[in-house]
Amino acid sequence: MTFLDSIILGIVEGLTEFLPVSSTGHLILTSSLLGIEHTEFVKTFEIAIQFGAILSVVVLYWRSFLDVEVLKRLAAAFLPTAIIGLTAYNFIKAYLLGNELVVVAALALGGIALIVFELIHKEHDGFADGLHQITYKQAFLVGIFQSIAIVPGVSRSAATILGGLFLGIRRVSIVEFSFLLAVPTMLAATVLDLLKTKVAFTQSEWTALGVGFVVAFLVALASIVWLLRYVRTHTFIPFGIYRIVIAALFFFIML
Repeated sequence: MTFLDSIILGIVEGLTEFLPVSSTGHLILTSSLLGIEHTEFVKTFEIAIQFGAILSVVVLYWRSFLDVEVLKRLAAAFLPTAIIGLTAYNFIKAYLLGNELVVVAALALGGIALIVFELIHKEHDGFADGLHQITYKQAFLVGIFQSIAIVPGVSRSAATILGGLFLGIRRVSIVEFSFLLAVPTMLAATVLDLLKTKVAFTQSEWTALGVGFVVAFLVALASIVWLLRYVRTHTFIPFGIYRIVIAALFFFIML
């Protein structure tokens, strides 16, 4: 992986981490287009730089992490993800990460799900409006929805946001909750992966990881601000269309 490769992947990660389009899927497909061999380091790189993007949430929402009520809801949502992720870690890294066909299929099916859901979904007065109105049951179930995103291409953001909307949480509230839930989720994923790989990287690999991490962090700051403005007046249908189009393009490229 070159210095330029790490910058490009950092930009892709920062742009896509919080959008319902799957940052992992985009990283895998971008790596394939750049001709980067999917080594154990590259798999770890694709996981670790996601935490760089996630740190932007800490910068923008640090007050929320001092709110005990919010933290308890995040703990309830993180629990099922932690259990499922830890149990399935070896299978995910061995058979799913780097699998372009899995990514393309998940992108397309997820795009269809986004469009269909948005066409039939209606918000009601009783929907949870604000992080404190999210119940522990809703938070736990959002965590189960998030667990679906262990499949590359599904999108953690899409899974949690659609899950939250389905469970009766207002659009802006579930988007913010999804942002916050990403912090413990990706921190755990990064630490687990570094421990499993025993951090046996060369100096150049550490440099590439650091560059991708910083670039992803900076780009993600702008991405979060934009998405919050977008969801106040728009649906996710354009993202569903984008997922289907990009899946089709990559499918033909692979053929």
